[in-house]
Amino acid sequence: MEKNIAVIWGDCSSPEIVKQTLRVLDKVAEKYGHTFHYTDAAMGGEAIDKYGDPLPQHELDKCLAADSVLLGAVGGPKWEGLPGEQRPEKGLLRLRAGMGLYSNNRPARIWPQLAPASPLKPEIVAKGIDFIIVRELIGGVYFGKHETYTLENGEKQAVDSMPYSEHEIERIGRIGFETAMKRRRKLCCVDKANVLDTSRLWRAVMHRLQAEYPEVEYSEMFVDNCAMQVVKDPSQFDVIVTENMFGDIISDEASMITGSIGMIPSSSLGDGTRGLYEPIHGSAPDIAGKDIVNPTACILSAAMMLRYSFGMTEEADAVENAVNKVLDKGLRTADNMSEGCTCLGCTAMGDAILAEI
Repeated sequence: MEKNIAVIWGDCSSPEIVKQTLRVLDKVAEKYGHTFHYTDAAMGGEAIDKYGDPLPQHELDKCLAADSVLLGAVGGPKWEGLPGEQRPEKGLLRLRAGMGLYSNNRPARIWPQLAPASPLKPEIVAKGIDFIIVRELIGGVYFGKHETYTLENGEKQAVDSMPYSEHEIERIGRIGFETAMKRRRKLCCVDKANVLDTSRLWRAVMHRLQAEYPEVEYSEMFVDNCAMQVVKDPSQFDVIVTENMFGDIISDEASMITGSIGMIPSSSLGDGTRGLYEPIHGSAPDIAGKDIVNPTACILSAAMMLRYSFGMTEEADAVENAVNKVLDKGLRTADNMSEGCTCLGCTAMGDAILAEI
């Protein structure tokens, strides 16, 4: 099978993890008889330096022409002082919107070998952490109108709108229910319906969808309570579906209870099979060029690409099993190092995972 992959190398330490991920994809292609073609696409700080724009149309076109996109992470101190429209993160928002990627799917799973690294009490971790957050990605307050103006008294006031339409809610809600059907058939809709009209509309749409999925145990939870429950008893969750800003916050919280953000992949999907696959962590500018960044989340993101966009289940399993075997051997990177284990750099961790495929 031949697939075209657009590669956004990203900023700071990101090229280091992307390099190891492409080595893994090449190994998979060699072992299973596939051919992966890579097209470099600039986005974020790299694109700003080259073109003065965080995502020029010609770079977006490369992503639209690919079967899927692999992304490191963008941003860093070099670009922090730029105006909002020119910041690296704006390129990411435009990429998601341009590709029509309305569903971000982020697993929160603790690898048994890394249980001691979780900040939660052992008795909480022992109950299990294995859920997924399905976050609406191209609507809500991040894509609403943003205004700052001066009042009659001379004081400035800022207003950010949070729009959602029924079809936007229905399509992400349906992905939530479908995901639950493939897992443990539990779905929790997280909102703030006691305050927000958007949340009340979310509930109305979710109730209509609920009738189509009677096998799924459906519940609702206010976002502030969810933030508490994620650290109090994460084992209660299977699938969480929520809007953009709430999902942004809750998914970051969920990633930390698993012990290391260096282990968490994510996928962003739309109506077709083309997706955007990236680790959840940032560009780690403080350790760039030191060969110590953890490449595992990026490698696992590539495994998600193989599974969800390319339909290569066996190949995805091979990558995930390789990571599991490496952890079983006590091999770690600095971010999840513990007593009795061996600390590896970025390249050495890539070597170790390759050896297990």
